[in-house]
Amino acid sequence: MFGAERTRTLLGPADPARNAAVGPPLVSARELIDRADATGTVAGRRRVPQTRRLVLTAGTLAVAAGAVAVLQPFGAATPDTPGSATGTVLVPVAYQFDADPPAAGPQLRMLADKIKDAGYDHQSGRYMYHHTKVWGDPVMTSADGRHHVAFASETKLWQAADGTGNQIMTQLEPQYPDQESRDYWQRERIGRPATTGTPAPSVMPLPPEELRPPSADPSELRERLKVEYGAGAASKEVSTLYGRYVVPRATRAAVLRVLADVPGFRWRGQVTDRAGRNGVAVTFDDREHDQQSLLVFDPRTGELLADELLTLSPVRISSYKVILDAAWTNQPR
Repeated sequence: MFGAERTRTLLGPADPARNAAVGPPLVSARELIDRADATGTVAGRRRVPQTRRLVLTAGTLAVAAGAVAVLQPFGAATPDTPGSATGTVLVPVAYQFDADPPAAGPQLRMLADKIKDAGYDHQSGRYMYHHTKVWGDPVMTSADGRHHVAFASETKLWQAADGTGNQIMTQLEPQYPDQESRDYWQRERIGRPATTGTPAPSVMPLPPEELRPPSADPSELRERLKVEYGAGAASKEVSTLYGRYVVPRATRAAVLRVLADVPGFRWRGQVTDRAGRNGVAVTFDDREHDQQSLLVFDPRTGELLADELLTLSPVRISSYKVILDAAWTNQPR
C-alpha cells in the first residue's frame, strides 16, 4: 500500500491515473540496481518502514521543551557527511502534544490569518526552483526480513511553466531503523571496495508537461487537494503541491483554511523538522490503512517545511521529506 501511495505522491500530476503525461522517474531502474549492488545482496526488495522512537535516549540530540531533534547519529556520521560509511539511525519528529492532541481546525485558521510574506513572494522568474531531501525511499530488506536499510536523496529542480527544466539528484548516506540493521549492513560491506567522496549527482532534463498553478479559490483548492477522499489524501496532495509549485501567500492561507475544514487533522503544536527548523505540525491517523500523515508548516509564512508518513502499529517511519528551499529564478543549472 505504501509503495503505491508514495509513487502517486511523487508523480503528482504526472500520474497516468490523472490523465496527465508521465514524467521521468526521480530514480531510474539503473540507479536502484547500482544502489543495491553498493549496499549488499538481498533476496527481495520491499518497503519496510523504520522504527519510530518517541522517547529519546542517551546519545540523541538535546530535546527542548515542545520541540525535539530529529537524528540519532552513530559515530561521526550524519546524513550530510560525504563518504561516511557508518550511516545514521533515524529518530523522527516527536510532538508537543503527543497524547490527546486537540482538533487542528482552530489553530490552522489562526495560522492562516496571521501568515506573512515568504522570500519568494517578492521574486519573479521563468523557473520554479525546489531543493528537497527525502529519507526512506526506497527501503530494502535482508533475506531474513530482519534488517533494513533506507536510501536517502537530495534533489534540486528547476521547472518552467511548460514543464521543461533540469533535475539534479544526489544520493545521500543510507539510514537504518536500528543499531542491529546498521551493524548487519556494515558487515555486508566487508570485502567490497570502500566508497569515499561525494557520489556524483545524476542530471536529468525534464520534458514538456502541462502544469496548472495552484489557485487561492477555496472550491478549486478543495478539488485539487482531493479533500472529498479525506485527510490522508489531502496530506499527500499538499506535499505534492508544495514540492512542485512556488505557492503564493494567498494560496498558502487558503490551503490552511481548507485543511482546517477536513475532519481528522489533530494539532501537534511546536516541532523541529529534520533540517533543524522550528515549525508547527498537524497529523492524521488513518486507522483503515494503519498510517499516520504528518505535515510541518512554517509558523511565520505558512509554507510546508516537511511531511512524514508512518505506520501506526507498531509506529514506524515510512518516509520523510523536507523542502529546504523554494524560489523563482531565470537561470536553471
